[in-house]
Order: sequence, then C-alpha cells, then structure tokens
Amino acid sequence: MRIPLSWLREYVDVPADATPEDVLASFVSVGFEEEDVHSFDVTGPVVVGQVVSFEPEPQSNGKTIRWCQVDVGEANGGVRGIVCGAGNFFAGDKVVVTLPGAVLPGPFPIAARKTYGHVSDGMIASARELGLGEDHSGILRLTELGLDPEVGTDAIALLGLDDVAVEINVTPDRGYALSLRGAAREYSHATGAAFRDPAGGGRWVDPGAGVEIAIEDDAPIRGRVGASQFAARVVRGVDPSRPTPPWMVARLALAGIRSISVLVDITNYVMLELGNPVHGYDLDKLSGGITVRRAAPGETLETLDGKVRDLHVEDLLITDASGPIGLAGVMGGASTEMSETTRNVLVEAATFDPVTIARSARRHKLPSEASRRFERGVDPNVASVAAERVVELLEKLAGGTRAVEGGLARVESAHQRDGILLPDGFISALIGVDYTDDQITGALEKIGATLLDQGDDRLVIAPTWRPDLTDKWTLAEEVARIEGYDRIPAVLPVAPTGRGWTVAQAARRRVSNALAAAGFVETPSFPFTTVDANTLHGSADGEAVPSVLLANPLDGLAPALRRSLVPGLLAVAHRNEARGLGDLSLFETGAVFLPEPGVVYGTADVPPAAARPDAATLAALDAGIPPQRRHLAVLVTGHVAPKQPGRSAEAAGLPEVLDAVRVAASAAGVTIDVAQAQRAALHPGRAGVLSVDGVEIGYVGELLPQVSADADLPGRVTVAELDLDALVAAAGTRTVAPSLSGYPAATQDVSLIVDADLAAADLAAALVAGAGDLLESLRLVDDYRGHGLPEGTKSLTFALRFRAPDRTLTAAEATEAKLAGVAVATERFGATLRE
Repeated sequence: MRIPLSWLREYVDVPADATPEDVLASFVSVGFEEEDVHSFDVTGPVVVGQVVSFEPEPQSNGKTIRWCQVDVGEANGGVRGIVCGAGNFFAGDKVVVTLPGAVLPGPFPIAARKTYGHVSDGMIASARELGLGEDHSGILRLTELGLDPEVGTDAIALLGLDDVAVEINVTPDRGYALSLRGAAREYSHATGAAFRDPAGGGRWVDPGAGVEIAIEDDAPIRGRVGASQFAARVVRGVDPSRPTPPWMVARLALAGIRSISVLVDITNYVMLELGNPVHGYDLDKLSGGITVRRAAPGETLETLDGKVRDLHVEDLLITDASGPIGLAGVMGGASTEMSETTRNVLVEAATFDPVTIARSARRHKLPSEASRRFERGVDPNVASVAAERVVELLEKLAGGTRAVEGGLARVESAHQRDGILLPDGFISALIGVDYTDDQITGALEKIGATLLDQGDDRLVIAPTWRPDLTDKWTLAEEVARIEGYDRIPAVLPVAPTGRGWTVAQAARRRVSNALAAAGFVETPSFPFTTVDANTLHGSADGEAVPSVLLANPLDGLAPALRRSLVPGLLAVAHRNEARGLGDLSLFETGAVFLPEPGVVYGTADVPPAAARPDAATLAALDAGIPPQRRHLAVLVTGHVAPKQPGRSAEAAGLPEVLDAVRVAASAAGVTIDVAQAQRAALHPGRAGVLSVDGVEIGYVGELLPQVSADADLPGRVTVAELDLDALVAAAGTRTVAPSLSGYPAATQDVSLIVDADLAAADLAAALVAGAGDLLESLRLVDDYRGHGLPEGTKSLTFALRFRAPDRTLTAAEATEAKLAGVAVATERFGATLRE
C-alpha cells in the first residue's frame, strides 16, 4: 500500500518535519514491513509559463517544430525561446516550463541545448514527462486543468509534485490497512497522534425511489450469501470532460493508480481513501433495476478489459434487465462503462463475501484493486459512506447533481460482531509480559474494540473493520503489537531432550560425510524417471520390472518413480557436461521404489481431513505405498588428474569408484567384497557384484558405451550402486574405529598361481581364513597372466600386514601365519606358491 503523506495528514497529525523514513519507522513499530519511498523525482526550477507566440518550422524529416517565446516571469528571466515538438497548445496558454538546472524523472536533466537551429532555453513539459501519467498526446495545458496561476509560480507545489508516498507491505489478514483510513488509524496507534475518521463513524441511508435494487443469492457458499448490502446513488448532469484536479492526479499517481478521467478517478480515490471499492455505471445504458445474483449456466460477460468471459455458476454478478453488467467485486462490464458521453451516473458501493470474490478473481485470473480488498474483508459499515463520498466529489468536481433515485439493499439487518471471551491473565501468560488491566483495556479500545466485564474475564467485541480478530489469540497479538514488540523478552527456547540420531541415521550421515571428504559431490535429484530407465538400471538382466506410475506426473516424460539412483546421476552429469564441466565425481543417497509384481498401489480412498482415520483406514493407506529402500550411488567420468607438464591426463574409472565404495563401507563399519559379474547396463568384464558377508548389496562397473551415449555423455562412465539400508544393517552396532596396537607391523607378500577363472576375492577370503587374527590387512597388488605360467592360470600377488596386540611379531611368526593362509588356499582352490 502506497500512502501519500499529504493525504495521510488529512486524517492524522503527522509532524511537519517528519521524514518518510520517520513515518515508515512508525508503521514498522506496529507490525508493518516497510517497502519503499516513492516521489515524482522532479527537482529544480519548474515554473508556470505563458506562451507569448510561436512559429511553426517544418523540418526535412517531415516533422514540424514550434519555435516558441514563453514568458516565465521576471524572476526567472522573462521571455525565453524554447523549441517544442507538440502541437496541442495555443498562444496565451499557461504551461509548465522546466528551466535549465531542473531534473525530470529518468533522470532527465534540463539544460539550454542547440536543436533545430535554435538554442532551446528550457522545455515545455507534458504530464508524462512530469511523472503524472502516461498521457503523451501533448504538453500539459494548465487551463485544461481549471488552473489560472500567475506566471512564474512554482509548478512543483502547484501540481503536488513535492508530495511523497511511503509504501508498506500489508499482509492478507490486515486488509483494513489497504486504505488511507486504515493507514492513518495505524499511524495513530504507533505515535498517539489524533486520528480523524474519514468515514465519520458510518451512517445508513434509507432506500430512495427510482432504481430498484434486489439481492438474490440462491447458491450461497459456506452458508453465506455473496452480498450483504448494495448501496446505490444517482448523480445526474455530470461533465466527463472536466479535468481531474492536479492534487487528485498526483495522489493517485503516488498511490500507483494512473489517472483515466474525472469520473473513474473519483471512484478510485474513494476506494483508496475509505478501503471500500466503488463502481460507477452509465445510468443511461442500464435497462431496468439492479439485481445481484449468481451466474446462470452458459452466461457470459464482456469485462472492462475487453475480454468476453464464460461465467461460473458460483460467480456473483451485478445484472439489469439485459443480463450481467459486472462481475461483482472484481471488474465491471463494458456495456455500462462510463465514458466521455456519460451524463448520468449510478454509483454502487457494496459489501461482498470475501470467499466468493476471491474464487471469482482466481477462477478468471482477473486480480484487481477491488478484489484485492474484498477478498481480505472490508468494513461492512462503510459502503453507504463510500457511496455518499463519491456523490459529493461528483457534485464538486464533475458538476453533477444528486438525484432522488438510489438507495440501499441490505440482506443482514445489522453488522454486529460476536463477542470473544478473553480470560483474565491469558494475554500476559501467552506473551510473557506482565501487562496491567489498564494496558490491555487501553490497547483493545485503541484499535476500536468494545469491552464488557464477564466476572473476572472480559467479553471483547472487535470492530467491524477488523475481520481478522476472531479469537483470544488474535486479541493477544494486538495487545502485544500496540504495547510494543520491544517489551517482549528475548528468551532462548530450551531444546527438547531426545535420544539423538538412531544408529542407522548416524551411519548414513557418516557415509555421506566420508564420501564428501573424499572429494565426491552430493547431487540430490527428483525421484522421477522413465519405465525404460527402471528396466535398464533397476534389474541385473535387463528384464522388465514393475514401476510405480504417477497419476499426475510433474514431467510427462518422466512418469515413473525410480528403482535406481543412476538415471538421476546421469542427468546431473549431462547438465554439467553441457556446461563444460566434464571431470565429475558425484554421489547421491535417496529412496528408490520397488513395487511387488502384480500389486497395484495407491488405490485406497483418501479420508476427509476433518476426522481422524481409524486403524483400518491407515492400514489400507499404508498398503498402498510401495516398498522403499534407501540407496547410495556413485558416478565418475572424465579425468581423475588433468594433463599437466611432465604428466599425461589420467582417466577416472573403476579404481576410483571402487575406492569410493571402500570409503563408504569403512564409514559404515563393514568390509565389502567385490566379485566379477554381468549386468545389463554394464560393460562385460568390467562389472562386479558387491557383497557383505556373502550377502549381495549392490554392483559396480563401467557403463556400456551405448548407454553413455544415450545419456549424452562422452567417454567412459563408471558407476556403483549399493543398498544403503542393507549396508547399515550389516554393520549393526559394531564399532567403526578399530583399536590401534602400539607394536610394529610385519609385512610380507605372497604370490599364488590359481585358475584364471577364480575370483581374486575368493582367494583373498581363503588367505584371511587361514592367517588368523594376526593378519591385520590384505591387499591385491598384482594380477599377472602370460609367459612363464601354465596355460589357463594366473598369478595373484597380495600384500599382507601382520600385527600382534601384545608383542612385536617375529619374522617366523609372520611367515607361519602367511603359510597357514596359503594352506587354506591350496585346500580350497589348488593354489600353488609362485617361486
């Protein structure tokens, strides 16, 4: 809401030396948020001038300019020569002249300039150039505004260009502040300054004779009729050609509303002044009386914006004998629009149901200044006053005469608020401030409430302009607001006691932190994909697997819930590759959805929100949710080390992904075994299965070149995916950090010749089983196949590290443990030591 300060001062005492920032600070103190300060940005010498004469001068470009002699007063240099391109003024006209040194909005500084063969010593300004509107048809003629000031008069003050507006953010629950009446009242609350109500307390006017008014609402929403009252007045003999006074144009402009015509400007002015939207109809275009009703099926209405709208049966309409002439509370109809031919006006000010107006505005995508106020709730006691105010201004500014016709149609007999019981001590206990009874009473009476004693408690009747005050909690907020938020003590709340993370939560956090510390970037993605992607990455053999399809997908190209995290990582990698970032190490943890074959999910009826569902309903809803597991996926592509002097680029691949898998396993507190395997999306011979204690929990491998190409990724892409829930469950409650021995380690290597088809992991397991507790670690360091070995065999070399917790091992003890492991490998796989 933009509030011109000159307008605000009419209803509340604002100090003459108060700056816009001071006024904003006052509004902030009563709970409003400051937005901005608006002004016309016109400075310097801007004066009234009179055109003495002018000479038209055609130019070679087809344009005709006028070389004008303009008298700006002796104090301003007398007669000045000014070049002007407009042609809508005459000799003797009084105009606005911006002299050298002035600055217009833009900023546009004015200086003496040579143009069209003359030195133009200033500029004759239009309304648009002064910031008073968008009219650029010609210069501003003061005689057209009904003004005849002396030559040399300061035009900035004359046109109200020295005014300034402050803008505050009005939340939806405080719609009363979308008016000067409400804003002035709030400034009074903040400063204690005297408030003068422009509504004068409100008054009812008995129906007149001549225009029949009826409210017929056969389709109420939530048991409430769409209109509770409809006040109408008739003004005859208006002159729409009369200019809108400069002070009104300036105030409307500062408030963010452009001037259209004196008839429309008056209705907008009163809406801003009192907060009740007002509409004017061309009375001569009406047919019969006025009826407020709901739309009938198939009805249409052409609104003021020129669009023909198909009406809904819940839309509230203003109608006459010809049909709809306005969408109530939103926008008027084109058929009865006031225009330059209007001579008689029907003024309407009504009270409409907020829900009805809000639904209509959203249904037709037609937000307006009127609907913005109605849907927040207007004071039901001000409609008649607003209509009277418009009549007064039409008489004063448009030359109209009040007629007998018109009146007030009202459904409710009175607009009374139900009382709110305010228990004694409630507000102080809620806010944490020890308010006295006088402070509570004073604060509530200041906002316009009436208090009645109910024993130790109070019955509070909120004012009609505050529909947001509905219970004792909103009353407590008002007391805290009026008495000052600074009185509320700053108390740090005590966090509730709890058990902290579960074992599983802590393990998942350790895994994510470990991967991030190892240089991988976590990239969460949406859980939506395609059925084909689920089949390719969600099954080992590429056979079709069931997917959960969404009834209303966010993206029609991705209608299924994911069974794998890999498609999301591929999409992230593609976006980065498209932006020139090709060296990627990514990971994601998230849920995957694994529906059972033949089961249809999501078929249970959703219960109403008003009642708690019973156990059977909850069980049915739970059964409609597919099984979900939390997975971890890793992707690398590009280079692990870039090309640099003395070193070639090193491509990222399986070693980096396997290292990430081991980092995750170590963080969880388990050891992962890797064995060669086949998978539909992975390159044969470059894929493996991941297991813990013989239980498969995931896979690792290089994507097939065609799969990488389909994802628009060049080069090699390596991925791994693990069942994170299974990984955490396998760890159980074991200690992640092992105990450290203070004794030195003994290291030995062993090379064993085995069948080429034997998995290195199986041979390693045999060595571990035989070496016993002294073996601290085992690592495969070489896989040799070739000259010197029997055909169909390979040599696997392992680095072994032995350590005892209570002594320094001898070489003999380490050798004995190593040979024990070799013995088990020989027994299981026929392994022989390589000499």
